[in-house]
Amino acid sequence: MLVKRLKMDKPKKTRIIGIDYGTARFGIAVSDEMKIIAMPLMTITSESKSEKTVIKILAELKTASGLNKYEIEAIVIGLPLKMNGKFGLQADDVTHFIELLKTHTDIPIIAWDERLTTVQAERSMREGNMTRKKRSKIVDKVAAVIILQSYLDNRNLMHSTS
Repeated sequence: MLVKRLKMDKPKKTRIIGIDYGTARFGIAVSDEMKIIAMPLMTITSESKSEKTVIKILAELKTASGLNKYEIEAIVIGLPLKMNGKFGLQADDVTHFIELLKTHTDIPIIAWDERLTTVQAERSMREGNMTRKKRSKIVDKVAAVIILQSYLDNRNLMHSTS
C-alpha cells in the first residue's frame, strides 16, 4: 500500500521592524530571523501628509520583505517620552502616527520608550569620528537600530526568565 506524503510548508521567516519617527525622516531597522540583532534598513523621507507617509513606509516595508522573503511579525515605534516619563508634543505626534498606521495594516504596532536614542546615536557616531554631514545621513537609521535593539534585548530577557 502506498502512503501519500503530506507536504509540510516551512514556517515563514519573520522579522521585527523598528522605526524612529521624525518630522523630516523616518529611520527604519530590521531584526535578524532569530530576533536577536537589529540592523539598519533604510531612511524614508516624510511626505507632506501623515497618511501619505504611512502608505509610503508600508510600501517600502512590503518591498523589502518581499525581496528578502520574510514576513513582518511586528513594528516597534520609538515613543519619545519626556525625561519624567510624561507625554509631550512629540509623543502625541507619534501616538497619532501609530493610530494612523493601525488603520492601514494588521501588523501589530508596539510603542517603545525611546528617550535619548537620537542623542545616543549622535554620540556613538561622533565617537567614531564621523563627520557631521555623514552623521546627518544615517542618524535616523542608527536611532531606529537602537530602539529596535532595546526592544529585542528586553523581549529576549523576558522570554529567558519565563
